[in-house]
Amino acid sequence: MDDVFDSEEARGFLQRYIDQHGYLSFLDLQVESLAPGEMVMRIPYDDKLANEGQGNGNVHGGIAATLIDTVGGLSVHASLDDPLESGVATIDLNVSYLRPAHGDLVATAEVVRIGSTVGVATVDVESTVPGGERNTVAVGRGSFRIFRPEDE
Repeated sequence: MDDVFDSEEARGFLQRYIDQHGYLSFLDLQVESLAPGEMVMRIPYDDKLANEGQGNGNVHGGIAATLIDTVGGLSVHASLDDPLESGVATIDLNVSYLRPAHGDLVATAEVVRIGSTVGVATVDVESTVPGGERNTVAVGRGSFRIFRPEDE
C-alpha cells in the first residue's frame, strides 16, 4: 500500500476529485503532499474568501474549518486498506481559532487512529504573513465514520 502514497498518480487522483467538487473547486483547494497517515493541502488567498468590515482582509473562519474537515477526512480515507472502495463521513469536528489568517492557508493532517468504524485525524492550519513567515492560525480534530465495502 505504501507505493500508493507520495505518487504523482495518487495526488492527481485526489486533485481531480477536488476539482470536480463544486465547493472545494471554488476554494481552489490544492493537494500538496500525501504520505502514509499524513496529508498537506493548501487554499490560496483570494479576496472572495476574506471578511469585510472590521475583519477586513482576514480569511473567513469557515474556510479554515472546511479545510480541517476536508484534509482530515481525506487523510483518514487515504489510509484505509481499500480507499477506492471505501468512504468516510464526518461524525465530529472541533476547530480552535488561534489568530486571524491573512494569506494562503496550509493544512497538515495527521491520522491519529483508524479503527474498524471510526478514524480520527488532527490538523494544524498555518497562514503565510507578509515577509513569508508562517503562523499557526487554527487547529482541529475530526472523527470520521468509515464505510468499508463489506458494510454494504
